[in-house]
Formats: sequence, C-alpha cells, structure tokens
Amino acid sequence: MQVSKINWQFKLTQPGLLFLLAAWLISCSLLIQANFGLAQKIVVLAIALYFLALLLVKYKEMLILILLISLGSCLACSFSNRNRRIYSELTPESKILVYPDQISIKDGWLSGKGHIGRQTVLLAGKVKKQQIAKGRSFYLTNIKGEIRPIDGATNYGEFDYQQYSRDKNIYQRVSFKEAEFIYSKQRWIDKLHQIRYYLQQYFAKMPALLGFFTSELFLAENPSRDTRQILNNYRDLGVIHLLSISGLHVGIYTLIINLICYKLKLTEEEAFVCCLLILLVEIFLSAGQAGFIRASLTYVLGKITKWHGWMFSKLDLLGLTCILHLLLVPKLFLGVGAILSYVLMLGLILTEKLSQFKQSLFLNLLLTPFLLYFFFQINFLTVTFNWIVVPYFNFIVMPIVFVNLFVYAINPAWSLYFEKVLRIFEYEIYEIAQKHWGLITFGKINWWQCIILFLVTIVLILYCCQPKCNLKIKNSLKLGLIAGYIACFVGIHFPLSGQVTFIDVGQGDSILITTPVFRKVYLIDTGGKLNFSNKKIDPQLNRITIPFLKAKGIGKIDGVFVTHQDADHVGDLRELLKQIKVEKLYCAKGLLENKSFKKRIDGVVRNTDIIELLAGMQVNTGKINFEVVYPYVEGQGKNEDSLSLTFVLAKKRWLFTGDLDQAGEKEIIKHQAFKVDYFKLGHHGSKTSSNPEFLQAIAPRMVFISAGRNNRFGHPHQETLLTLSQQRIPWVSTQECGMISWYYNDFDQTKFEFFNRGKK
Repeated sequence: MQVSKINWQFKLTQPGLLFLLAAWLISCSLLIQANFGLAQKIVVLAIALYFLALLLVKYKEMLILILLISLGSCLACSFSNRNRRIYSELTPESKILVYPDQISIKDGWLSGKGHIGRQTVLLAGKVKKQQIAKGRSFYLTNIKGEIRPIDGATNYGEFDYQQYSRDKNIYQRVSFKEAEFIYSKQRWIDKLHQIRYYLQQYFAKMPALLGFFTSELFLAENPSRDTRQILNNYRDLGVIHLLSISGLHVGIYTLIINLICYKLKLTEEEAFVCCLLILLVEIFLSAGQAGFIRASLTYVLGKITKWHGWMFSKLDLLGLTCILHLLLVPKLFLGVGAILSYVLMLGLILTEKLSQFKQSLFLNLLLTPFLLYFFFQINFLTVTFNWIVVPYFNFIVMPIVFVNLFVYAINPAWSLYFEKVLRIFEYEIYEIAQKHWGLITFGKINWWQCIILFLVTIVLILYCCQPKCNLKIKNSLKLGLIAGYIACFVGIHFPLSGQVTFIDVGQGDSILITTPVFRKVYLIDTGGKLNFSNKKIDPQLNRITIPFLKAKGIGKIDGVFVTHQDADHVGDLRELLKQIKVEKLYCAKGLLENKSFKKRIDGVVRNTDIIELLAGMQVNTGKINFEVVYPYVEGQGKNEDSLSLTFVLAKKRWLFTGDLDQAGEKEIIKHQAFKVDYFKLGHHGSKTSSNPEFLQAIAPRMVFISAGRNNRFGHPHQETLLTLSQQRIPWVSTQECGMISWYYNDFDQTKFEFFNRGKK
C-alpha cells in the first residue's frame, strides 16, 4: 500500500505533467467558451490536439487522471454555459437581488449590477432617496421599464462590453423608471457585501489620490472619473500592472501576517490558516480579480505540497494553480487580466536565471503581442520606466496607503500630508507621460500574428536560458522576431488600401478618410454627445474614436473638417485636439466668430493651422482634392451654414453636407451640376433634408445615414426614407450596420464592410 502511494506521488510529480495538462485544458476551454471564427477554432483545435498528443506520449500511465480532470473541466464549462439558456427567464415581475457594494447612486440615478438565480443583470434607473437603505441588500421587482440584451461594440477597436459581460455571465440590461424595493432579513453574504460597501464609503471620503490608490489596491476598482488621467499616465508608461492586485500584494499580506504570527508564537500551520483567511477575505473584496486568485492559489498550493513532500517544479505548480483556477472559473482565459497574469508568471519562471535587465526585457517581449492585440500601443522604454516607477510605488505609495487606512480613521487631517507627497510624485509622472517618450501607437495586430509572435518569443527565451546555445540559431530567432514586428508595423501603417469610414458615434457625424500606402488621414467632424442636462459627461471619443484610431495605428491627423457648431458634430473636437496631433483644422468662414465654437478650441490649437473655406475653394492634399460646394457666404456655423465637401476616390465621387437644410441643397444644384456615387444623407435623415429635387439632381448610387439607435428625434424620418424608396436609392445606416467602411486601392478596386451587420 505504501509503495502504491509513493508510486502515485512519483507519477503526479513527473516534470511537465501538470503544466502540459493545464495547457491542454486552456485550449479546450477556449474552444468551448470563446466566440471564435472557423479559422480560429481550427488553430485552437490543432494546438489542443498537440498538447493532448504530448500528454498521451509522455504520460500515458496517467491517462485516467488526464481523462478525469478533462471531464471535470468540460462539466464546469457546461455548467457555466447554462446561463446562456436561462437568461430569457427575466421578466418585470422577477425579483432581482441587489447588493449595496455593486451599485452606485448619484443625483437620484442608480446604476450597477443585480442577480437573479445564477445570472447577473445590469441595472440603471431613477430612485428616490427614501427607497434606499444605506448598506442594505434588497430585491428589485415590479419593474416598469425596459429589459433588453446588452449592446455590443459597433466600431473597430471599440471595447466590446457585450462580449465582456457574456464572459461574466451577464446577458441583459434592465432600465427602469419605477420599481418596488423589498428589504428582507440580512444573510451572512449580505453582511459581507455590507462590509465591502462601508469600505467603499470610507475610501471615497479620503483625499482624491489616497482614495484612488486604496480603492485600486484593496477593492480592484476605480469609482472616480476624476482620476482617469492617472490610469492613462500609468498605461502610457507601460506600468499599469502596478495598479493591479496580484502576487506582490499576496507576498506583502503573507509576510506581514507571518511576522505577526511569529511574534504571537503561533505555529507555522496556524500562521498558514491566518494567511488563508486573510487571502479569502481579500479575494472577496477585490471581486475575484484573476491575478490575486492566481497568486493566492500558488501560495496555498506551494505550502501544501511542501508539507507533504511533493516536489513540484515551478512550472508544474503554475500548471496546478491554473487547473484549479479553471475548474473554479471556466471562462478564466476569456479575460485579458487572466491572460496577462499567467503569461507574466510563466515569463518570470522561464527567465529566473537571467540578469534583472534581461528578465525585464524578455517579460516585456512576452507581453507585447497581447498588449498590441488588446490595447494597440506599447512603450519601448517600459523597462526604464519600471526602474523609476516601481521603487516609488513599492516604497512610497503602498506604505502610505497601508498606513493611511488607520491614520485616516484617527485624524483625517493627517492624511492631507500623505496626499501632498503623492501629488508631488504623481505630477512628475504626469509630466513624463505627457511627453510620450517611447510610446508607439502600433495598431491592432491580428489574432494569428499575436500567436506567432508569442510562440517565437517563448522559443527565444527557452533558447537563451540554455547554458550553451548555438549563436546562429539564437540570432536567427531574434531577427525573425524583429522581422515579424516590422512586418506587422508596415502592414498597419502603410496599408495597401485607403478607406472612407462612417464611425458609429450614435446621434452624430464622424467620417474618417485615408489614402493608401503613404497614408494621409482626414476627419470630417468628431461626433459628440448632445447634453440636455447640466451634468458633466464623458467624451464618447475616448471609448469610440480614439480606440479606433489607435487600432488603425493612427497617431496623427492631417486635417479635420468641421461642418458646423452643433455638439453632435464637434462636441468632442476639444478632446481630440488634446489627445492627437492635428496638422490643420478646416471650417466654413464665419464659424471662428461663433463664441460657442471658439470656447471649444480655446487653448488646444497651439500647433494647428486653422483655415477658413467658402464654396469654390479647394483643399488639394496631393492624393485627395477636397472641393468646397457650400457655403457661398460667411455664416455663423449653424445648420444652414454647413461646410459641404465633394471629392473623388477610385473614380467614385463622394458628397458630404453636414446638417445642411433643403434651401442649402437647392443652392448647391443652382450653382453647379454634378452626379455623385455616394452621398452622406443630410441631417441624419431628417425630413428637413434631403430635398427630392436635390437627390434627383445628384443621382447617388447609395446614401448613408449616420444616426443614433432609438434617438429622441426619430431619425431617420419616414418621409425621407419614402423619398429614397420612390427614387430607388439604396441606403444603409449606422443604426443597423454599426461602423460602415468603404475600402479602395490604387488599382481602383473597392469593397464595403459593415462592422455589425449580421451580428446579434
């Protein structure tokens, strides 16, 4: 019996078994859970079969264990997928459980998450002060409002909140005008959420920077919009990982607890139990952040295996951690955080024998393919910035945050001194980040490019870590990796095709125009939210246009054409000018005298030439000749003064008229006659335009409508659609298709792509 036990332990601890098993299970989970296309599924299936073949060849005596763990993983995936089949059960009469720490209430508006059975729903609606009992969980029922699926991304590069939510088993959104609030006896789980809620309130009262860092490091959340600039600073410098709860925090927690337990003369086992309890509490507080769970599992498994004398390699311990994590969270590797956390840990293990500089270099190389795929930019000076920021974070930020937890409760005034120290350092970090040293807007690489670059990097690391390696092969791998990145960069920044793209900015206009190869970039309007209240709103440019431009590798715009002053056309112009270099700003003559428009650009056009235009003028860029067809006289930047442009690409004529009214359209055809192939319908398809005579005169082959879904104006109006139908003019809308792109090349080949057509 003893021999059998030793034999089993020996088989289980064979080098590479658990690591390969984890790799096999990751491949299987992605195959089952991810929303992949056919080509992606074939590649992932091939990778999964490769790992399975290795397992069966090298560890065939462990076949039963492999099958049992694989079966358990498949069952966990199936159980996780059940939510997809039950989400339709939600009705207005459903009782939705709401925890106080998972919602926010501001100006009488509730937003956050609720739970019904095993699924989670997003909530948004009006509430009255007397309806909410602070810190109490409650049920929401008798809902009067709208229950609908969560919207997905409608633009290239935009964060897909629908997919993100599905990965967390969230499928529906509830918007309510009225609802019944039911309070019942508080259970133990409600008490835990109540504690987390009180921590949120406690951190929110702290000075801004202290509250930000404390929330990030303990609750893994950033509730304040005012501190978004800090996130951008750390992201641009390539040190955003410092704000994630991960292995560093696990190490600090366990070290402090062990020291306290040692002083209290507790045994090692008792100290371990204390650490385990604290880690479980922090896992709950951080809402199960993948990096913290991974580090906690590794710590716990490391202790257990050590006590039992099981000699696992670090790779196999990581593999065992991953297997257990996957069984707990089947959709684990659909999240960016989990991918980066495990890849980083893998890199640390593979490069542990290298010098600190080489290790930092290889770790950044290992993460780069994923950073380019998900975030589209890198900083090649990240290693340098890590040396600067990491000591500050470890020896100043974290000690201050931990000490302030208690100091703020004793005397809040003392926290102001800590806040001043942080502000000094954060200002310096801001100044460095604003210079964009080392920051490259690389663009979004394809999924297969990400896989190839990652695999080549892994092979290079393994080869460089060998005591003796063939320099010729080593240099070949380095050159291959460099060539791969150069090829990706050239493909993104010197595209063979140009494009005209209607960015789906909702109820507004924003059109990107680019040329092939030596790319020139132009934008007609920027979009922007119409604000019918006095509340400060976030520019939608930050979640739509900027990610799109970065995904395309665009870090500079040659020219922005402003049609008129309305917020839905130029509301985000100021934010665009602050974030991206714009060479020239074009507008109709008279717009610069408009006080509202002058306020938008005041202080942000230092290095941008402003050029005023009138009908008859041309903007000849060498590759595109923009002809101005309206206005004929100086105006005030209103709809009737909209700057109107026409140009020809690949022998196809385009016409853009902003929000020009019918009188303006008649003025155009009165002065000149021309036919167009493609026309952006005036004023989002309003009945005030386009005029039937005007449409008949320009005879477009297709028209495009840029309008928001369920917009309050009812655009496009039925009268306009009827006119199009009567003249047999086909039309497409961003409402239905999302982003609409027309591609062309120097050989006059063209094609359309509709980002959201056919998507659910």
